[in-house]
Amino acid sequence: MNFLRGVMGGQSAGPQPSGAETVQKLCDRVASSTLLEDRRDAVRALKALSKKYRLEVGSQAMEHLVNVLQTDRSDSEIIGYALDTLCNLISNEVEEEEPADESEEENVQKTSSEDLAGQFAEIYIKQQENLTLLLSLLEEFDFHVRWPAVKLLTALLKNQGPQVQQIILVSPMGVSKMMDLLADSREVIRNDGLLLLQQLTKANAAIQKIVAFENAFERLLDIITEEGMSDGGIVVEDCLLLLLNLMKNNSSNQNFFKEGSYIQRTKPWFEVAEDNSGWSAQKVTNLHLMLQLVRVLVSPVNPPGATSSCQKSAFQCGLLQQLCTILMATGVPADILTETINTVSEVIRGSQVNQDYFASVNAPSNPPRPAIVVLLMSMVNERQPFVLRCAVLYCFQCFLYKNQKGQAEIVATLLPATIDANSISAGQLLCGGLFSTDSLSNWCAAVALAHALQDNSIQKEQLLRVQLATSLGNPPVSLLQQCTNILSQGSKEQTRVGLLMLLSTWMTNCPIAVTHFLHNQTNVPFLTAQISENLGEEEQLVQGLCALLLGICIYYNDNSLENYTKEKLKQLIEKRIGKEIFIEKLAYISKHELYSRAGQKPQPSYNSPEHMLFDHDFTKLVKELEVLITKAVQKSSEDEKKEEEVKKSLEQHDSIVNQYKELIREQDLQLNELKKQVTALTNQNEHSQTTITQQASQIQQLRDQYNLLKIQGKPLDSQHHIHNEAAQINGIQPKDTEEIGRLQEEIEELKKQHVVLEGQLAEKEFEINKLRAAQSTGNLAEVGTEIVSDQPTDQLKLVSTAEALVRDNDSDSAATKTAQLENRLSVLDDENKMLKDQLKMLTEEKKSLDQQLASTNSTIAILETDKRKLQQEVTESKKEQDDLLVLLADQDQKIFGFKNRLKELGEPVEDEDDLESADQEDDDDDDDDPN
Repeated sequence: MNFLRGVMGGQSAGPQPSGAETVQKLCDRVASSTLLEDRRDAVRALKALSKKYRLEVGSQAMEHLVNVLQTDRSDSEIIGYALDTLCNLISNEVEEEEPADESEEENVQKTSSEDLAGQFAEIYIKQQENLTLLLSLLEEFDFHVRWPAVKLLTALLKNQGPQVQQIILVSPMGVSKMMDLLADSREVIRNDGLLLLQQLTKANAAIQKIVAFENAFERLLDIITEEGMSDGGIVVEDCLLLLLNLMKNNSSNQNFFKEGSYIQRTKPWFEVAEDNSGWSAQKVTNLHLMLQLVRVLVSPVNPPGATSSCQKSAFQCGLLQQLCTILMATGVPADILTETINTVSEVIRGSQVNQDYFASVNAPSNPPRPAIVVLLMSMVNERQPFVLRCAVLYCFQCFLYKNQKGQAEIVATLLPATIDANSISAGQLLCGGLFSTDSLSNWCAAVALAHALQDNSIQKEQLLRVQLATSLGNPPVSLLQQCTNILSQGSKEQTRVGLLMLLSTWMTNCPIAVTHFLHNQTNVPFLTAQISENLGEEEQLVQGLCALLLGICIYYNDNSLENYTKEKLKQLIEKRIGKEIFIEKLAYISKHELYSRAGQKPQPSYNSPEHMLFDHDFTKLVKELEVLITKAVQKSSEDEKKEEEVKKSLEQHDSIVNQYKELIREQDLQLNELKKQVTALTNQNEHSQTTITQQASQIQQLRDQYNLLKIQGKPLDSQHHIHNEAAQINGIQPKDTEEIGRLQEEIEELKKQHVVLEGQLAEKEFEINKLRAAQSTGNLAEVGTEIVSDQPTDQLKLVSTAEALVRDNDSDSAATKTAQLENRLSVLDDENKMLKDQLKMLTEEKKSLDQQLASTNSTIAILETDKRKLQQEVTESKKEQDDLLVLLADQDQKIFGFKNRLKELGEPVEDEDDLESADQEDDDDDDDDPN
């Protein structure tokens, strides 16, 4: 213990050992001591020296400390000392706490200290087992083990993030062990666990997804709620930073957050009181991060489907309404108000429902004013902060993005018929900003008005109707003319750039606006003078935009003005400017340093007002027009004529194609209808076949009954009943040749029955005629005799009836006999009618059976065709097999030749027969083995 007292500061005589020597002795003590207490005291001493003698402890003791973590796992105290020592070596917490006003020498020392921490971290993770050991220590519940393990892991991730992340990814349950820290009841471990997860999830999409699916969203939102949401402390900030890490540039986690209905849980974050004074700095930070989280979900750089889905959820759960409440509230800090405006902008961008709702929001003023008007008042007010004015411009652009309804409403506020002198409208504010003395207001108003015309030719034409009263006694001038007047007055560069962007957007794809612009005789000379002058570098952007505007006048010119046709304007460029110079000036726009910055994202983000020169959408327009204008200027008149001819031919071709398309559509509709009919007929056919199958068994029975009744001489009315039942059967669908033969026999039998019945019918009609003739002459006996002589053996009943009538003629009166004869005649008429019906039924049945026979014959023909095809395929398959056998035989012959060749060359060759015999011997040995 005397040695330890000397190390820890005890006084001793003689020269004091150096730090390196002391560290070396302590390391020897850790490595050689058998007692746990001695090793624990030595590790405690190393911990005390690790800050002052960081290099010495790190270079000599790290290996011994790792051994302690492996061998002394049962003693939590020594494990805690070892972890704290490693944490002091690898972390930079001490250096980060140094004051801000550091000298250059101190900065150099800090940099070297950070390099030292990175080197120690690299040494520690060089052995992957060291990090796996540290992950296993996270499972220890002891505070003195778990807490320093969390801090050490955080320090390793800060210094060697990508390498540590890859090791954790391949470690079983590595991320799950870290997620368990959020459930620790000790706040210090939970809070440091949040810091650890922040470092873990940086720039690693795979780990971000794993953490999200480990129920991170649910846990983090619960912690935020428990800590008081926006009124919470630093823990809420850490949770929000972790959420941002998980969802930024990670569409999978964004979709998971939306599908889990977590957007609805963010709504209470933005509930603000009526009195918003006295916001703490922490609350401002928390709310700022919350707004950033919403913006991540609806960012324009996300996939369109994901963004629109989140926008829809934000409206349905009331989040957009809550944000608009903050927007119109009083006392909200400026930076929160600015971020809220940006957030609302992206929530409504491109969503028609959200844009319509935003248009209906009113500010709590007396009288109420639309929120758009209140925001535009801030945008054109030069006393407002620059970032706020940029945010309002972005909000206005997002409101008009793909919103033709909103564009029409804005332009309508400028038209004479809709101007209300008692209220301030959006159009009036834009015109006021367009012609104010503040160049930033000019630029913002010009860009905002250009977005009201973006991709909307109708509103471009409507805006030509706007008239402005410049001064008393002077006639009003159009808005287009007033813009060109301000350009010619030589105002500030920012103002001229804004007006040129407005005019370029306005006249693009609008020949009427081009005609209006060219109608003023001073506009073209002004543009050519601006382009041809040798001005300074600061004026090159204006010259390029003037060249762009003149090029638009050429490309979208309808040649309605004789003095300014396409050809004459190109000749003017060639004479006054030169084609090469014109194209060079035009190309300068895209070469400007602020051009590429504006094209990166829709939101305008500039460090100072002077840098606001380009709009995001305008950069895309320039990219399209630059190519078109360059080609239009370089083309000759002959090329243009050829192009016009080609266009006409293409238009004719398009018209022909459209006609064929219409024809194809009609045929497609007819085809669909025919398909429906085929489907219906198929179903009907299937139903009929089912009915036929069900009734097939009854046909023979009914026919047997019919034949039996005819032989037995049963009354014809019962036969008629039987045939009425048979008439309901449509026939049988034959399945094979036996069925076909049976049907043919039935048809022949029916033909014979048909002939017999026709004979019977003729006989009955003959008898009826004779009876009627006898009734008129009274010679009933003679008639009866003739009937008896002519009657076949199966009509005995009719003969007996005639004889009875003859006998009755002798004894009864003539009137009675006449009545009886008439009754008999009516009975015979009924029977005759029955026989005709029966004959008709049998005829129809014969036709049906004939049709079935024809259908069966066609089916047999199809089956015969299929059979021939199958036989042909079998023949071809056999031929292919024979070819393969020939090829195999050739291959075996070649292999045999190669083996002989190898044997001649002295190479060992194993034959298949030898291998088979060897396998057989092995099998025999196995059989002989008694075990």
